[in-house]
Amino acid sequence: MSRIYELTVQAAEDGDIITYHPMRLAAALKIKDVNRLAVETSMMGDKALVTIYPDDPLARVILADPQMLVMDDRGRIWIGRYHNGRHSLLRLYDPKSGSAQRLLLFGTTGAGKSTAGQIILAAMKRSGIAVNYADLKGGQSAPEAVGQRGPGSEGNVAWRVTTQEGAMAQLRSTWLTMMDRQERYSAMGRSKFLKDRPDPLLYQIIDEANRLLEKGAPFRDEATFYIKDIGRTGRSLGVGIGLFAQAGHLEEMGGSDTLRAMLKEGEVVLLRWTSSMMKQLVTDGLLPTGQVLAPIPKYAGEVDLVSQFDEDFEDEVLPGTQGTAYNVNGRYPSSKMRFWNIGSAVPTEGLDPEVMDLYGPGAPAEIEEAAWDLLGDAYRQRLDGMEAYRAVFPEAEENEDGEDGGGRKKASGASRAAASPVPAVPAQATPKRSLRDRVKAVLEAHDDPLDAREVLELVNADGGRQVQLGSVRNILTAINK
Repeated sequence: MSRIYELTVQAAEDGDIITYHPMRLAAALKIKDVNRLAVETSMMGDKALVTIYPDDPLARVILADPQMLVMDDRGRIWIGRYHNGRHSLLRLYDPKSGSAQRLLLFGTTGAGKSTAGQIILAAMKRSGIAVNYADLKGGQSAPEAVGQRGPGSEGNVAWRVTTQEGAMAQLRSTWLTMMDRQERYSAMGRSKFLKDRPDPLLYQIIDEANRLLEKGAPFRDEATFYIKDIGRTGRSLGVGIGLFAQAGHLEEMGGSDTLRAMLKEGEVVLLRWTSSMMKQLVTDGLLPTGQVLAPIPKYAGEVDLVSQFDEDFEDEVLPGTQGTAYNVNGRYPSSKMRFWNIGSAVPTEGLDPEVMDLYGPGAPAEIEEAAWDLLGDAYRQRLDGMEAYRAVFPEAEENEDGEDGGGRKKASGASRAAASPVPAVPAQATPKRSLRDRVKAVLEAHDDPLDAREVLELVNADGGRQVQLGSVRNILTAINK
């Protein structure tokens, strides 16, 4: 009869923190398959729960009913389960604070990120969430995340693009929707978001986000601005941001400053990771000091040495661990969980019918009609590529001297307009604002506290004259007196 053993461990002295090496612990317990061993530590690090299973408890995690993906009354979706059968929940909305969330899904190649992303996207459709989805693997990460062709049409996400230019058009449109909501909600006297009263919860999801944010990427700086601003301001306006990425280091994702707040306050799921990424997550305070996450091996099952003279040896195919992860900001951050096993057992010729069933039929939720005029053709026609980019970031017309409408010389051979956070307009049509007015406008547009460098970045992105940090600090000091 198979048995499950559970051991409770207590630190020897008050104030001590339990530390362990997963592989050494398995060896000491004479366990060849580390996936049979589950270790959870308390937040204080002074207690641990060690569970030994007769076989891998996460070998198969079956989704019995797609309705399990529907967001509950506390704003959470069930994305899989832990080794002991508990729900692994991901929060998309906090009804108590009226806040959308920040999502981060990290995983190395082959870790199951695409499948995990499909589960989240399907849950969003079933939960009535409007999704702008950028699949920067050319549409191959989640081909079943079919986008609408226009308002009211069927699809699995509201707007899907597969290019970096399209992703920038989406980021700009999501940002404009956020700013429109801020203005409308302010006029209503509302400080919090109420789902579907009247607007839907809206998420901007960028898959393979590392391609947009890595060093040398053409839109890195502009994309970083929009992601940071949506992450700061969007929560209380029902606008969330989600990044699905392969990353070995946070610098590959626009820099650690870009993601630190998202990592600490957002919903973070780690599939297989690199040692440098794990080191930085611990350094940045995402994981408590002393807490260890057992590595997730590429394959499950017992691996033993085999002599070359063993004639009875059979080359056994070991099962993979795709979809095994840590839900870092969940209730059990040090406990391994696994996403639902979904999709056909073997690759299909086209769209996977089982994954399509996961999304369900009909039209998805989409951005509120109140913002359509503001977003223009890019959203109405669900454009992609340079067509979408130019619809959202129109290039200023040149005069006969080769200058744009603001009197600036255009760069030779430039094929893209700068992705500035405000539309390009002729300088003479815009009344000059003092630096004090520009700083106050930035502060009033953000709920979260900003430091001087963040204010400087936003002021210099508003289309006006570039200023220095010292000038901004002087204005902040005068405002705060």
